[in-house]
Amino acid sequence: MPDDFTTPPPPPAPAQAARAADPSPSSAPPDATIPAITEDVAKSALRRVKDPELNLNIVDLGLVYGVHVDGGVVTVDITLTSPGCPSGPEIITAADEQLRTLPGVEDVVMNLVWDPLWTPEKMEPRIRAYMGF
Repeated sequence: MPDDFTTPPPPPAPAQAARAADPSPSSAPPDATIPAITEDVAKSALRRVKDPELNLNIVDLGLVYGVHVDGGVVTVDITLTSPGCPSGPEIITAADEQLRTLPGVEDVVMNLVWDPLWTPEKMEPRIRAYMGF
């Protein structure tokens, strides 16, 4: 009589099963598609953030005092045109959101600073000329 019973394949060896189920970071190949985050990359993202009252980007306006990148953490020192700037929360939130869109960014720290106070001299010269300063 023919045998209608089919034997299932043997289970994979324990070492193979462990690697397939739980690849360790040391055995996973590095992801070369994620570009390194640099200060220039972060500043480029911040250029997409505009002061809603002036419709100019915050980098050229001189509101970004500093950008520091440590691995996947981007820290930004930012100021506003005045302590009573009504657009402050909107600008800071938009800057945070733009940085978080960058591949490889794990966290963003936004430091609102007032020293030194912002003045028109902080603007890029071409923006200053455009605005008549």
